[in-house]
Amino acid sequence: EVQLQAFGGGLVQAGGFLRLSCAASGFTLDDYHIGWFRQAPGKGREGVAFIDDSSLVNYYANFLEGRFTISRDNAKNTVYLQMNNLKPEDTAVYYCGVTKAPWRYVRIASRYAMWGQGTQVTVSS
Repeated sequence: EVQLQAFGGGLVQAGGFLRLSCAASGFTLDDYHIGWFRQAPGKGREGVAFIDDSSLVNYYANFLEGRFTISRDNAKNTVYLQMNNLKPEDTAVYYCGVTKAPWRYVRIASRYAMWGQGTQVTVSS
């Protein structure tokens, strides 16, 4: 079965950290660019961090201020999002997605072919 699973969310205090994982089965992640997006209640889905299929290029949303790091382990067919110094405004459901669209489109959610089910991140103040 072809699927993408995101996990690792949870409840953490402000200033804490979490590591999200995005694991693929039934296909190879290194054929794709990967994006992490998030969606807070009442808001649209916004791009957070992206990594290209060669693992040579990353892109981060400006509001992260260097707090998050995206990486991939091709041997484990998994992409990670290390989130440090979490803030209450980071509270959202986090989704990973895969795309073969050109890199210049990687921040556009509609260009993604598949999404994981989402994992809830809640940061308390």
